[in-house]
Amino acid sequence: MGNGSLLTLFTTTTAFLLLYSGSLQLVVHSQMYYSSKLVHGYSREAMSFWGSKKNVSVFYPKINSWEHFQLLLQRDVKRQNMKLGLPNRLLVPSQGGRSYNYGNALGWLHYTWIDIGTPNVSFLVALDPGSDMLWVPCDCIQCAPLSSGHYDILDRDLNEYSPSKSRTSKHLPCSHKLCEQGPNCGSPRDNCPYTVAYVSDNTSSKGFLFEDLLHLTVVGGHANQTAVQASIILGCGTKQSGDYLDDSAPDGLIGLGPGDMSVPSLLAKSGLIPHSFSLCFDKSYSGSISFGDQGHLAQRSTPFIALNGEYSWYIVEVDGYCFGGSCLKESGFEALVDSGSSFTYLPDEIYSRVVSEFDQQVDTSRFTIQDFPYCYKANSDKIPRFPTMKLMLSSNQSFIIENPTFRIVGEEGVSADCLGIHHTSDDVGIIGQNFMMGYRLVFDMENKRLAWSHSNCQDIGGTQLHPSPPPSNTTASQLPTSQQQLPGGHAVAPAVAGRAPTKPSMGSPLLIRSRCRRILLLLQTIVLLSYAI
Repeated sequence: MGNGSLLTLFTTTTAFLLLYSGSLQLVVHSQMYYSSKLVHGYSREAMSFWGSKKNVSVFYPKINSWEHFQLLLQRDVKRQNMKLGLPNRLLVPSQGGRSYNYGNALGWLHYTWIDIGTPNVSFLVALDPGSDMLWVPCDCIQCAPLSSGHYDILDRDLNEYSPSKSRTSKHLPCSHKLCEQGPNCGSPRDNCPYTVAYVSDNTSSKGFLFEDLLHLTVVGGHANQTAVQASIILGCGTKQSGDYLDDSAPDGLIGLGPGDMSVPSLLAKSGLIPHSFSLCFDKSYSGSISFGDQGHLAQRSTPFIALNGEYSWYIVEVDGYCFGGSCLKESGFEALVDSGSSFTYLPDEIYSRVVSEFDQQVDTSRFTIQDFPYCYKANSDKIPRFPTMKLMLSSNQSFIIENPTFRIVGEEGVSADCLGIHHTSDDVGIIGQNFMMGYRLVFDMENKRLAWSHSNCQDIGGTQLHPSPPPSNTTASQLPTSQQQLPGGHAVAPAVAGRAPTKPSMGSPLLIRSRCRRILLLLQTIVLLSYAI
């Protein structure tokens, strides 16, 4: 294209892009359109263009020859290796990111080993997406037993954190923006206190906040596994009470919620990862945790919804509860996605209809085992047939429940399959860990969505993880832990979630300015490409 054609193109472009006082306005004419000729890089036109250039040597094989197709194949391979974007690099705890379920020995939660401080000290922390802070037992005044002899399933002692023994430990002052109790301090230089408290059972952790290093490993992408030390904020828990003294999270807890104090949030603010992480639970009740994981293109997803305009918890909209190919009418509800809850909880009215429909479709008589009213005897000669179940989430996405029941093995080999669904008087239900089995759950706050895909949890991020072997003598049965916690230690039950904010209107000045800027960049690119051709 010559200079005259370039001038014509530029005039055509400016005919509908007008600049007034530095602001860009778009005037669209109904009869206008824009087109440009595309030229393949290995076409005769391209060969003719580069052949006319002096001091430029480019090899072009004959069109449709074997060398021509071989060159195209080589370009494809090179392009695929580039992945058209950043490789899926994840961060996992330095000991492998494997999560474990210790049955009734450690409070029915999932745990993983992490390393903190310099020199590093290992802690077996509970995983809790329902809270926003990492705390560990520290300079203990009142803590749970840490000796392995107290726990039948542990092969090593649990540890206690001591800031004075870590070269990288620093007090978090009351003047820090993340110190919620700062206004109550005597001086801005005082060490920031914290309290994490639950509504029931007088369960709490109290102490002071510190900054220190969390040891992580980079996996995935095209790089070898490398070590990373990330600065995080943690609670030095000098005094615990309630369940925290009774074998529930004896060595601390890692909050995975969306709040500013959570580990995923702090890692994202440091620029190490996107604000996202994944939990994966396989059918043996173990799994993995990966920071920065945003899943893959084949996964399904549904948006998180806000609570009073804020994303304080991972809450999704359930449009309907389904059995087979049909859904119960008016069976929608809002649900907190919480792996810290062993079972799933439905609002009272929804629960009554769901368990009634479930029971009608089971071909075996039911009975009650303590707090589980929907149990069915599992005879060796006749296995109960349970109906398929799924949740229909917003955006018309289906979440198939792999197995809503769990098996209890009693005396003399007698066993029963019980429905792992309970009722709650709250308007917000809970999707618990039993519904998550066999899934890789992605909590993506970068895009405000929950995503999921089937997984065996062995290979996430493109790199096979080789963590330490799972503990022995674990049990497969579970009990509920349904307490929830607000960020900062203000404990309440799940409240009614508000609707997500509406999208900007089509007439929003900010939205129009953004679109016009993109159009201008596109047109400038077309001008340069056309001139080069």
